[in-house]
Amino acid sequence: MVMKKRVYRIIGCAVLLLAVLTASVIDWGLLSQSFAESSADLYFKTPGTPQGPPAPSPQETVYSRIGSLDSRLLVWFITQQHTYFGGFVLALPIFCVLLEFLGLSSRNPALALRYDGLARDLAKVALLALSATAVIGTLMLGMFLYFYPSFMKYMGGTFKSFMPVYAVVFVGVSLLLVIYYYSWNRMATPALKWGHAAIGLLANVFGTALLLSANAWSAFMMAPAGVDAQGRFLGNGWHLLHSALWNPLNVHRFLADIMSGGAVVLAYACYRFFTSKTDKERAYFDWVGHVFLFVMVCALLPMPFAGYWLMRSVYAFSQSMGVTMMGGLLTWLFVVQALLIGVLFLGINFYIWQSMARLRGGERYHPYYQMLLTVFMVALVIWLTPHTVFMSASEVKAMGGAQHPVVGNYGVMSAKNGAINIMILVTAMSFLYYRRANRTIVVSWAKQGNILMGALFLLGALNIIWLSVYGYYLPAKLRIGLSSPQAATTLTVLVVGAVINRMMLKGALVHGPIQWGKISLRGVVGLFGLAAAFSWVMGLMGYIRSSGRLAWHVSELMADVSPWAFTPDFAFAAKMVTLNMMVFWGAVLTLFWMCRRDESPAMGEESAGENSRALAPPSSQEA
Repeated sequence: MVMKKRVYRIIGCAVLLLAVLTASVIDWGLLSQSFAESSADLYFKTPGTPQGPPAPSPQETVYSRIGSLDSRLLVWFITQQHTYFGGFVLALPIFCVLLEFLGLSSRNPALALRYDGLARDLAKVALLALSATAVIGTLMLGMFLYFYPSFMKYMGGTFKSFMPVYAVVFVGVSLLLVIYYYSWNRMATPALKWGHAAIGLLANVFGTALLLSANAWSAFMMAPAGVDAQGRFLGNGWHLLHSALWNPLNVHRFLADIMSGGAVVLAYACYRFFTSKTDKERAYFDWVGHVFLFVMVCALLPMPFAGYWLMRSVYAFSQSMGVTMMGGLLTWLFVVQALLIGVLFLGINFYIWQSMARLRGGERYHPYYQMLLTVFMVALVIWLTPHTVFMSASEVKAMGGAQHPVVGNYGVMSAKNGAINIMILVTAMSFLYYRRANRTIVVSWAKQGNILMGALFLLGALNIIWLSVYGYYLPAKLRIGLSSPQAATTLTVLVVGAVINRMMLKGALVHGPIQWGKISLRGVVGLFGLAAAFSWVMGLMGYIRSSGRLAWHVSELMADVSPWAFTPDFAFAAKMVTLNMMVFWGAVLTLFWMCRRDESPAMGEESAGENSRALAPPSSQEA
């Protein structure tokens, strides 16, 4: 009954959101104007007939405050919470469907039931999170309409043809996710199970469309397209969506949402690990945390390259915006972001080596840990080396420019790219050692295979280092292009290395099963810390991306000219990001508690029995 009430709330919120959006579209449609003259697209340079309202005048963009509180801070807080929960809701159904398909394709009944049970647990959490997302989204929309009427009037008039589609897609995601969860038992028979998975797949299609639609607004605000110099829509919807930053932003935010969802599942696994009352249940959630750390790593590895693509697109659209973000006001935020990414990779390596405690024979590889850690720390120091330093106006004047005579020679992009690629290779090597820890390779070409693996990683690292050094002899506009061959080298080493290692492990002698649940407590705490750090990085990067526009709502078209408007400095932004992260994780832990509270004692006993029969931790071969 409790869950059904929540479903009604979800549907109610969705209907309310649809009603508000529809009313807004009607209002903005009446306010929009038609123009007969022809004009040129601001970005694509193609001619078109203006069909939307021009950007508001500066007199229309002076906004009110709540007493002495800047309303933008409240909007920032609510928007960040909506982004957190939105990414969470997008990612969890993807995980559910993947797990369900893994269960359907598995020939092991116990393993199939294990995947299916985990998928249903995650779907339940996703359904509760959807309710929170709908409420926060409705609140966010109301705040935008109240505090930023001219901005919403302009954006609504420009995107009016897409607003009903956005509302329908949102309602579709909500209904499909509700149907997906509540039809789990009714469609459990083999004949209907594939149909049930198809419902989940359709929900993910709608969710991805929702993400692309939301990204169109963000990309347009940073790099407007489809409008003329006055901001009037020229009638080409594809140009309006397909701005200079839409594709890289889609990839970047999709990966970030996968990481966000994976972080929540990691936290859920840690929460259940610490609250488990049986060794079998503790072992099961140890396995869940291990699996979803792998999912997060898969999303994290391409994230730096997606970020480089996004920043390269920013420079291509507006060099001044790129300089502001990476060489001006926001430079040191990227240093902090680099530190956090380094901490993430360090935490992943720490968890992998702590996981050796589960494996018999893992102590053989402990001497290699210090060597890998040394290489990792050297790369991390290079990754953190800034290209500029904090300086006062008098110091800049005394030096005759913004570049320090010593530090200015370091911290160039090619060196940073090389450092992050070396850290990725170290992380990959740690994982390969983990895969070998409780096995003895018996293939006849074991020695040659190890030599080949060593040569592969060594040559890959040397090529990355050479490209990093070569970048010092190139102009800045050419230096950034070295990220592509460095990324290609890393990807080649990862794929080829994984294939060779898998071939070498074929028929290997197993020293014993993986002892799930035997990981140290500091390893589980470190796992939860990784999840929280991911959220902090997401909040920081969202602030950097938004602040790149400085005072502009829409770059070069619509500015916030309120007398109290300001671009927050690093200290202020850090406090806001930390507050957002703490509130989000408090809400997430509350959702975890609600999911557990909804289970009656009888359900809890039944669940424990099911875990004993079907959700036992996997064997070494299955893991």
